[in-house]
Amino acid sequence: MQNLNIKSLLLLLPCMILMMGSCGILKKQRSSPQVQTPVTAPKTKEAESTKSRETQIPEIKNYTAISYIERFKQIAIREMNNSGIPASITLAQGILESGNGNSQLALEGNNHFGIKCTPEWKGKRMLKDDDQKDDCFRVYSSPEESFKDHTEFLKRKRYAPLFELDKNDYRGWATGLKDAGYATNPRYADLLISLIERYNLNRFDRMETETEKIIREDRVLTEIAKNIPQEKKEEVPRPRVIMKIHEVKSGDTLASISKQFGLSMDEVKQLNGLEDTNLKPGQLLVVSK
Repeated sequence: MQNLNIKSLLLLLPCMILMMGSCGILKKQRSSPQVQTPVTAPKTKEAESTKSRETQIPEIKNYTAISYIERFKQIAIREMNNSGIPASITLAQGILESGNGNSQLALEGNNHFGIKCTPEWKGKRMLKDDDQKDDCFRVYSSPEESFKDHTEFLKRKRYAPLFELDKNDYRGWATGLKDAGYATNPRYADLLISLIERYNLNRFDRMETETEKIIREDRVLTEIAKNIPQEKKEEVPRPRVIMKIHEVKSGDTLASISKQFGLSMDEVKQLNGLEDTNLKPGQLLVVSK
C-alpha cells in the first residue's frame, strides 16, 4: 500500500508542477502593465522666451479711466503695502497726470506721474515743454517702473508728514500733497478726491493695525532721513506739474471748452474719463495735456 501511494505521488507531481506554472502565467497576465513615463525634452531658451511673452500683460493703446484702473490696480496696491501711500491716491494721480495713460509722457516714456529729472537721476531722459521749454522728464522701461519710482520720489522731507497718516486716509493724503506743493492748482486735492469717489478707488485701500503702522512708519521715515542729503536744495520748491483746470459754467459745452483750450473733444474726454458729452455746472475738468 505504501509503495502504491509513493507511485501515485510520483505520477501526480508533473501535473502539480504544470498547474503551478500555469497559475504563475495567469498571475503575470493579470498584473497591471508597466506604463512607460514619456521623456520630456529639455526646455530651450526659445521656448522659455515664448512662454514669457505669452504671460506678459498686453499694453492697451488707448486707455479709458476704467481700463486704466483695471490695468494698474495691483501695482498700486503693492506700493501701498510697501510704503503706506493709499492705492486710491496713486491711481488718482496716475489718471490725472497721464490723462488715463494716454499722454505723450506715458506713451513714449512710460512716465505716468510727470516726474522730472533730478541730479541723481541716471536713467533715460525725454525733453518736453512744461514749466520751461525742453524740461527734462524721466523715462522708464515700463509703467510699473514709473509707479515704483513715484513711491521713491515721495520719500522726501517735504512729504514726510504724509507717511504718518493711515494708509487708507486718502483725504488726508490728497490735502497733504496739495499743501506740500505737489501741483500748482489750488483745487488739486479736490480733483484727486473727486476721482477717487467717482471711481470708488478707495475700495483698494487697506487698513493696518497700530503695530503694523508703527513698523511701516519707522522703516519709511528712516529711508526718508537717508535721502535728505541727496535732495537738491532749492530756495523755492517748484511744483513738478502745472495743471490747468476749468470749472464748468452754465452754457459751457464740451465743444466750447475744447476750442477754448486748444484741445480736441476726444482729448478732453480722455483726460477726464468722460463717457459722453454731458457736463454739469461746477464740474472740474483737466484741460492741459
